[in-house]
Parts: sequence; C-alpha cells; structure tokens
Amino acid sequence: MIGVLVTFTQAEKFDSSVLAKTADELREPFEGMPGLRFKSFMLDEAGLRARNFYVWDDEEKGRSFFTEELVEKVTGIYGTRPEIEYLDIVGFVDNSGT
Repeated sequence: MIGVLVTFTQAEKFDSSVLAKTADELREPFEGMPGLRFKSFMLDEAGLRARNFYVWDDEEKGRSFFTEELVEKVTGIYGTRPEIEYLDIVGFVDNSGT
C-alpha cells in the first residue's frame, strides 16, 4: 500500500467553494478506479495549500498514475504546479465499514 500526497501551494488563498466544486466535478473518474482505495480533497487552515491524498493498494499503480500529462492537467486546474510525495503506509485503520 502506498500513500501519495499532492500539494498545490499559492501565495493567495484558495477559494474553498471553488475547490469544493472542483472536487465534486472531478470525483466521478476516481470512483471504482482499480487499485485506488480512497482519495481526499483537502485545504489547509490558512487556505494557501490545497492537498489531495490518495491511498493505493498497489505501489506501481500509484506511481504510474502521476504522469507528466496528468501533472500538466492538474496544474491548469489549480493554477500552480503540484509537489508530489510518495509515502510508505506502514499502518492503516479503516472504519468505513463500521
């Protein structure tokens, strides 16, 4: 299992309502995506960093998803190039089924 943290940082605050609308519009392609356990769209308290967090069941699928083409696409959506961090998930709690 691998986690991927994608961070978009800007000097001006992100508009949270615009980000919420973007998250809603981009949700469908991720639903049922093979290998993707979950994805979240987040905004930090200061409003300067939009973050997307992914958990992939398979490291290869997680790493191969973030192509240069995808990075260019999301740069256009968010207005800033993302920083992508790959994280080794060493423990996981999933309460969604309870």
